Amino acid sequence: MGAQWKAKHKEEAASAKGKIFTKLTKEIMIAARSGADPDMNPRLRLAIVQAKKASMTRETLERAIKKGSGQLDGAASYEKVVYEGYAPHQVPVIVECLTDNVNRTISNIRGLFRKGQLGTSGSVSWDFDHLGIIEATAANSDADAEMAAIEAGAQDFELDDDGTATFYTDLTDLDMVQKALPDQGFTVVSAKLGYKPKNPVSLSGEALDEVEAFLAAIDNDDDVHEVYVGLAG
Repeated sequence: MGAQWKAKHKEEAASAKGKIFTKLTKEIMIAARSGADPDMNPRLRLAIVQAKKASMTRETLERAIKKGSGQLDGAASYEKVVYEGYAPHQVPVIVECLTDNVNRTISNIRGLFRKGQLGTSGSVSWDFDHLGIIEATAANSDADAEMAAIEAGAQDFELDDDGTATFYTDLTDLDMVQKALPDQGFTVVSAKLGYKPKNPVSLSGEALDEVEAFLAAIDNDDDVHEVYVGLAG
């Protein structure tokens, strides 16, 4: 039984890593449409940072950039599509997908939202702030998140129980802030444009379990890139 469990665990880990690489590759390819030089393309630069942190090989990374920038023939054409709706118990959800087949994606999303409610564009996004989101950890004991936010130009920040700091920025300031944070004693873990709920819903018990199962099923879809949920905690 132990050997079987280990084999299953390895398969699950490999599958999870494969999904991460798929999402990162899509993001790199879309970002590279605006140019293959990361010094001139902030979105590509952020995608490359995330890919390296996930241990993506240099060959895979360079191939994704070349595909996205049109340097290789026969590259898949991915586009970003956004869906809005509600999870069970009227919890607002925004789902960002990167897909090469919109018809397939919308069919999958409709199926996944059967236990919730799929809405139209704008049906829940009004209840979210669209901004830059940077996760970072303190590089030393003297690092102060509040001072770092002020000095780096962030709008706001939050501290998690594990010591991770989340900095929020204007959409146009994301690249500037994430470059400035290391000088303020913070190591950037991730940086992206995303959504922060204005009025998160608080749930517990079976209701929370039901919502989490719903979100896990959505996140497991290969076309889903990011899931933002108005859930407290």
